[in-house]
Amino acid sequence: MTRFFRKPAVWAVAAVLAVGLAFGLYWFQPWKLLTSNTVNDAAPVVVAPTPTAGATSGAPAPSPVAVLLAEGALVTHEHDSSGTAQLVRLPDGRHQVILRNLATSDGPDLRIWLTDQPVLPGREGWHVFDDGKHVELGRLKGTHGTQVYDVPANTDPAQFRSVTIWCARFKVSFAAAELSM
Repeated sequence: MTRFFRKPAVWAVAAVLAVGLAFGLYWFQPWKLLTSNTVNDAAPVVVAPTPTAGATSGAPAPSPVAVLLAEGALVTHEHDSSGTAQLVRLPDGRHQVILRNLATSDGPDLRIWLTDQPVLPGREGWHVFDDGKHVELGRLKGTHGTQVYDVPANTDPAQFRSVTIWCARFKVSFAAAELSM
């Protein structure tokens, strides 16, 4: 047995296997399949838009609460996911995306994107969102709960039609929601 371990080929194979294992653990991060965390951000009070006297003059009336511009239910792509995505306008004119009652899996390098792409069901939605225009809102804060993401000030939300939980490492959507009223 000791003669076996004296051969350089054995050590070369062992080194290649060790490097391969280390790379696989780094790249796939399999322990994240067993982890989850809940984040419950303070979400603004949201109301559906209603016609007001100010709207007839061409200028929107100021609102003391956030106005719901669009929303949609999350559709599962790579990992089972559920929840609702909302696009809202705050009283000060800023925009936010709110993920409510989110439940998804953890994964490496998960991001929240606002995109101009349609939401396709199942595996058809895997590689859709990086084909068009998208704005990254930040890293996914947690796998469960209600989370709030600010839309950058220079972004016109009218140009986007969906929200995705995007795995940047593997270029795949975990889940997405079509935004509509």
